[in-house]
Amino acid sequence: MIRIILTINYLTLKNLKTNIMRNIYLFITLIYSISFAQENNLELLYQWSDETISGDNWVGNIYNEVWGFTQNGHEFAVIGSTEGMHIIDVTDPVNSYLVVSIEGGSTSPSVVHRDFHTYNGYLYAVADEENESTLQIVDLNNLPNSVEVIYDSNDIITRSHNIFIDEENEIMYTCGGKINGQSNYLSLISLEDPTNPIFITNYNTHGYVHDIYVKNNIGYLNCGSNGFHIVDFSDSSNPQTMGSLTDYPFKGYNHSGWLTEDGNTYVLADENHGYRMKVCDVSNPSDIEIYTNLLLSDVGEENDESIAHNLIIKNNLLYVSHYHDGLWIWDISNPDNPTYVASYDTYPEDGHSSYRGAWGVYPLLPSGNILVSDMQSGLFVFAPPTENNTKISERVHSILYPNPFSNIINIETNSNATKTIEIYNIKGKQVFNKTSADKRISITIDSYKTGVYFLKIHDTFNSSEHKIVKY
Repeated sequence: MIRIILTINYLTLKNLKTNIMRNIYLFITLIYSISFAQENNLELLYQWSDETISGDNWVGNIYNEVWGFTQNGHEFAVIGSTEGMHIIDVTDPVNSYLVVSIEGGSTSPSVVHRDFHTYNGYLYAVADEENESTLQIVDLNNLPNSVEVIYDSNDIITRSHNIFIDEENEIMYTCGGKINGQSNYLSLISLEDPTNPIFITNYNTHGYVHDIYVKNNIGYLNCGSNGFHIVDFSDSSNPQTMGSLTDYPFKGYNHSGWLTEDGNTYVLADENHGYRMKVCDVSNPSDIEIYTNLLLSDVGEENDESIAHNLIIKNNLLYVSHYHDGLWIWDISNPDNPTYVASYDTYPEDGHSSYRGAWGVYPLLPSGNILVSDMQSGLFVFAPPTENNTKISERVHSILYPNPFSNIINIETNSNATKTIEIYNIKGKQVFNKTSADKRISITIDSYKTGVYFLKIHDTFNSSEHKIVKY
């Protein structure tokens, strides 16, 4: 075991240089957002980067994952780079500052992937390149004054692509990489003693697990080309698959996902150019259904080559790091009809041919401030969305009743915006079209044949489709 104590000097020349560079970047970003079409309807509070860190690797990235945590009344961000991890105090976001940088087990520019999770006052950090990489555990209890690396070893974990900690059950799930000297699909590690991780078991029933979300022993597995699986790990010696989704529209490489607080909706992202995110009903794990799909073109983005990378859900708002297209936020309180809230382009260069831009997002700090890591530009801190600078006040929720119906179907919305209503028969032929700004609309269609129809409602920022049945 290696023990390293890092004491912080807040007035270092490097921090002064970082602040100067930050202010220059904020000015350039302001000019850019005024001059170009990207909406950027979130308030940028702070940006941090270190131009001395190398990005000489196959994807050209300097930075990778971002995570957030609170300690001793302060809010912190941790962002990974090719060199290691960087902890930044963001309590007063416009006056944020770098607290400490910690070298990884490997500091090679080839380290493209790092991942983090916090538990019980400790930060857990892994990387997925280089055999010199390690699991590092950092004691955070003396922040913002100092941190202590109390574990730095590859006795269990050499490499890992992603980690997730089920805090209630003190288990860390590690996806991919190299565990106990062998290639890993998914492994479970006990954190009953947070500073002394103990290997429990590995799991390979569904092949390679790229990422995982876990709550109360129930794992939601993003398994790349093998789809999406829900597994009960209550008995770690005999996990039980509760349900699977292996064939669905826009099926690609199932990369990541997140669960709503009520446990009923899971959103997953396939890491493929132009592939839609899937908003899934998981209330019955044995019968997983897709409510709808999301792509930036649904709100007028011209380029259908966008890629959703990582996502987190908080209070029915879906926060997505969207590579070249930056941060996007959606309201999924009505999972049948997600609506656009806000966006900010952290990577304003043209093109979608590579993997650049916004890597990770973390919106779970008590302040509501949003952390985003950009692979080329470092850490961004945004104020939470408000009705003053986003489309929150313009989100439309629709209720249709009765359904099935006999002659009349009613539509109620919360918006006076002008809406276009279209109805299509089962063959795709349009049989009805109407434009209205009313909140309550009644449609009489007694002349239609019995059967299934599709009713579409759309305005400038919202689009939804509903299956209706006439009897």
